[in-house]
Amino acid sequence: MAFSGNSGFTRIIKACQYSWQGLSAAYKHEAAFRQEIWASLVLIPSGFWLGNDGTEKALLVGTVFLVLIVEILNSSIEAVVDRIGEEQHELAGRAKDMGSAAVAIAILLLTVVWVLVLVG
Repeated sequence: MAFSGNSGFTRIIKACQYSWQGLSAAYKHEAAFRQEIWASLVLIPSGFWLGNDGTEKALLVGTVFLVLIVEILNSSIEAVVDRIGEEQHELAGRAKDMGSAAVAIAILLLTVVWVLVLVG
């Protein structure tokens, strides 16, 4: 990527615009991300309410954000693989499967943390 020439506050504004475009694209094109966003609207406030201290609140809320982050990265991998070609290829399938596995692990981590904090 070439240097854009933007610096300082302009660079920050542009970066925020690109981030917003990415979030919008993920919401528009990815059903799983939409589902996770709607779940996060319940889980994030619940995490703040159910956590007893700052550490517990950070763990509960942080794992929700981690799932969203991993889902966006997985969707990015899938988009790049699909851009390259629609034909079946072992490496393309492996990349998509590993991205999906990362999301599953993030959701498992969220579940384990929530259970340990709320039960333990």
